[in-house]
Amino acid sequence: MSSKKFIDEAIENIREDRETTRELLDDAMRYLSQDQSRHRDIGQTLAKYMETMQRSNEQLVKLCGLLSKGEKSEELTDKDYAQIFDQIQDSEEK
Repeated sequence: MSSKKFIDEAIENIREDRETTRELLDDAMRYLSQDQSRHRDIGQTLAKYMETMQRSNEQLVKLCGLLSKGEKSEELTDKDYAQIFDQIQDSEEK
C-alpha cells in the first residue's frame, strides 16, 4: 500500500472518529440540557469525548507536519537566489 493510501486512510479514520464523537457529544449535551444536575452523571463521559476530539486534532497536526516535511518545493527561495548570486560573483572574480 502506498504512503498516499495510508495517509488518505488515516485522514478518513480521523474524520469518522470526529463525526462519531461529535454525535455522541451532541447527544450528551442534549441529555445534560434537560437538567443541570445530570452533569455529575455524565461529566466524565463528556470529558472523554472532548479528549477524543483533542486527540484527533493532534493526529491531524502531526499528519500535517509529516506531510509538510515530505514536500519539496521547486521554487527558489531568497536564500537560494542569494547563494546563486554569490556563486556568480565568485566565478566572475576568478
